[in-house]
Amino acid sequence: MADQTQVQDGQEQKSDSSSQNSSGDQGENQPQNNQENKEKSSPDPAKKRRNLVLGIVVVVVLLVGACLWWLHSRTYETTDDAQIDGHLHPLSSRVDGTVLAVGAEDNQKVNAGDLLVQLDPKDYQVALDQAQASFEGANAQTATQRPNVPITQSSNTNTFETANASVANAEATVLAAQQDEKSTAAQLRQSQANNEKAQTDLQRYTRLLQKQEVAQSDYDQYLTTARAQAASVDQQEAALRSSTQKVAEAEAQLEQQQSRLRQAVRDAPRQLQIRKATVESQQASANSAKAQAETARLRLSYTRIYAPVSGIVTQRSAEVGEQITTGQQLLVIVQVDNLWVTANFRETQLKKIRPGQKVRIEVDSLGRDFDGYVEAMPAASGDRTSVLPPENATGNFVKIVQRLPVRIRFAANQAGLDLLRPGMSVEPKVDLR
Repeated sequence: MADQTQVQDGQEQKSDSSSQNSSGDQGENQPQNNQENKEKSSPDPAKKRRNLVLGIVVVVVLLVGACLWWLHSRTYETTDDAQIDGHLHPLSSRVDGTVLAVGAEDNQKVNAGDLLVQLDPKDYQVALDQAQASFEGANAQTATQRPNVPITQSSNTNTFETANASVANAEATVLAAQQDEKSTAAQLRQSQANNEKAQTDLQRYTRLLQKQEVAQSDYDQYLTTARAQAASVDQQEAALRSSTQKVAEAEAQLEQQQSRLRQAVRDAPRQLQIRKATVESQQASANSAKAQAETARLRLSYTRIYAPVSGIVTQRSAEVGEQITTGQQLLVIVQVDNLWVTANFRETQLKKIRPGQKVRIEVDSLGRDFDGYVEAMPAASGDRTSVLPPENATGNFVKIVQRLPVRIRFAANQAGLDLLRPGMSVEPKVDLR
């Protein structure tokens, strides 16, 4: 026990001595730590110079970046609101029918003139045959009626000549009858004069016979002469009446022939017009039948639907056996050989953009650039061409910078143009120099 107590006392003495030594060491190191703190708090000239140089470099980089940005903004205009556009050609049926065959699938390339859809042509072939038969029949009727025109012309010419000859003969007959009438009238006057002389001689011889101054035979002779002259007068008067009647008949015949001539002159052109109108009517019917035949032929051709352009098929909806109607869309052809970029620039970016300026086009999906040029400036902003344009004249108006579509055309003969598709997002950069 005594030994353990002595050992513990020795250990306590050592610990006390060690603690004193450590406290003595701390007292000695305290001035040294204060000096180091002073040295740390004082600035290092080299480090200060490094910080200054670094700040100058940052400022110079910022200035250079600002200058480059300013020069770039004055030299180029760019937008991320742009996409590739192209012509989409929807193919629809122009006639009703049943689909017999479809010659293309979605995303398949086709060439212009390829047969894409075949409809059942039987009904339209029958309609064409009927229309063609009607056309041939109308042509035959026209050919039958056409010779009637020269025949009518010849007949009218003969009618004119005959009527003119009849009128001339009637006029000659009238002149002859008038001459006969005049001659008969002259003979009547002569007979009347002879009769007057004979009657005068008879009266004188009658008085002489009563006085018995002349012989009975002389008186009988004058009596016979007087009676003969009186009969001659009656005969000439009858002849004159007959001549007058003949003149009237000849004049009536002349009037009748003249009337026939006038009727021929009046009716002949009408008859010719009727013949011509008949031929024209038949020709019109033939033309109508021809048009119907052409329409039937066109409708038959519409049963075969060809590709109007080369491109890629999409949105195919036609199926074999389907009954389709006129105007029903069957598929769409995307024309990929005639693409352009529609870049919707802000209106404040259009100050220096002009047609013909070079454009660098970055295509997002391909990760490559293409060359192009500004083809056309916009006609109106996008909101003006929308279905329901905004009406800024009512309510509170807030000015909004509008975007206008600029058309950019790809330069020809570039590698990779066949990889472009309408709808791809692009970022064009227009060179304003």
